[in-house]
Amino acid sequence: MGQLKANAFDVVHESSEKDSSIVIINTCGFIDNAKQESIDTILQYASLREAGKIDKLIVTGCLVERYRESLQEEIPLVDAYFGTRELPRLLKSLKADYKHELVGERLLTTPQHFAYLKISEGCDRPCSFCAIPLMRGKHISIPMEDLVKEAQLLARNGTKELLIIAQDSTYYGLDIYGKRNLSELLKRISDVNGIEWIRLHYAFPSGFPMEVLDVMRERSNICNYLDIPLQHISDKMLTSMRRGTSKAKTTELIHSIRERVPGIAIRSTLISGYPGETEDDHQQLLQWCQDIRLERLGVFTYSHEEDTHAFHLTDDVPQDVKQSRAEEIMAVQQQISLEKNQAMVGSVIKTLFDRKEGNFYIGRTEFDSPEVDNEVLVDATANYISIGDMLDVQITSASEFDLYATVLEKK
Repeated sequence: MGQLKANAFDVVHESSEKDSSIVIINTCGFIDNAKQESIDTILQYASLREAGKIDKLIVTGCLVERYRESLQEEIPLVDAYFGTRELPRLLKSLKADYKHELVGERLLTTPQHFAYLKISEGCDRPCSFCAIPLMRGKHISIPMEDLVKEAQLLARNGTKELLIIAQDSTYYGLDIYGKRNLSELLKRISDVNGIEWIRLHYAFPSGFPMEVLDVMRERSNICNYLDIPLQHISDKMLTSMRRGTSKAKTTELIHSIRERVPGIAIRSTLISGYPGETEDDHQQLLQWCQDIRLERLGVFTYSHEEDTHAFHLTDDVPQDVKQSRAEEIMAVQQQISLEKNQAMVGSVIKTLFDRKEGNFYIGRTEFDSPEVDNEVLVDATANYISIGDMLDVQITSASEFDLYATVLEKK
């Protein structure tokens, strides 16, 4: 978007109007639901292209990287398909020049006060269920200087929170610095004026660089929050998934993280119904969730993806069993979340406000990432809050995934 704007294009993200002459669809090819959503969107705009309502339709992203030939054959109304690393070619097709001086400059598709900061592309992990290496290639770290520059530009434009993302954030730096260098990167970004929260996502549990936790504890603007996808806990499942860890090592890691950063909120994601998952495997996972009591948790049902290592296994867990097992885990997590939320009633906590819905301003604490985690609701009929405000609130009541609060002061 930034490159097109610099080439004098009028660019909007997800326009509600149907008056665009050129439509570029950025696709996902990760799991079945995401693929279907991407295909449905392409077909919708292909119909508009056929009806002459738009002049040009371009499709890019992971789905193209993975299924280009099939897409070209099945949906020929698309003018051009581009993979995940073909931005210069895409621009050239629109007679736009790729401007190297724009490195670090962006047009945000999120609210101005928070932004995702991608620190690397691709993944070297051999996880059996994952198609990301097929679509994104091998791990490539973005140089620290470029990331600091991007953080500075974002802060200058009003961004307060940076959400650090990558396919595997803990691998950062191995390819260009010869060592895992996430801790140094966090220090450098933490020094950027105006950035009040830094939130770390997608940390791989095997080989986790523990020095990251020391930086998190020492730096006040690095959130006590860690997204660390675990996927399963049964040793049999972890081995088949090629995760490079075990139940004992994972449990020890969670305990170590909590010891080093007291009060940290740990978020994870799990897979339910992986090939060969027995009722015993599921019960092990369920019991572990009850015992460890993670602060935040999401569960996906297994998606059988072509060309992955697990595709050679029999997808033998029926969909209804996958779903019921996922729901069982989330029911346990719902109770854990309720108890942890209720323990916060009466406490005062800093909250960043993202939006207003109906009669509530909706915000997040340092323990919550946008869209996937808990939210703080403040009565909009009794308060006025600007979107992007970071305010101290007092928690007055709590439900499973929401906290209700009153504003104590405005800064």
